[in-house]
Amino acid sequence: MLVSILHRATGDALALLGAPILVWWLYSISAGPEAYETFVGIMTTIPGFIVMIGMTFALFEHTYSGLRHFVLDAGAGYELQTNKLWSGAVPVLALVSTAALWFVIYAKLIG
Repeated sequence: MLVSILHRATGDALALLGAPILVWWLYSISAGPEAYETFVGIMTTIPGFIVMIGMTFALFEHTYSGLRHFVLDAGAGYELQTNKLWSGAVPVLALVSTAALWFVIYAKLIG
């Protein structure tokens, strides 16, 4: 149940918040250096990083959950133990993937 709710919530978050951020980023690139500096200035604040880390988690969780549903739609993974394993693995994999990606980003920002 939790994975299903997270799948819907992360899909909504990506559509309602992620898409406008993506459009804003693309617009800022095309509008010139000042617009891009404004975008970077806002997104590199603490609240901006929190939003971007949340969007990263949403992307990974929604992707992994979607892959799980794809396998289920193919008719595999319905055994109780297998289903429980993958249901538990989805949010854990999303957290690990998010942490790994942001570790790399942080390392590049510092170094």
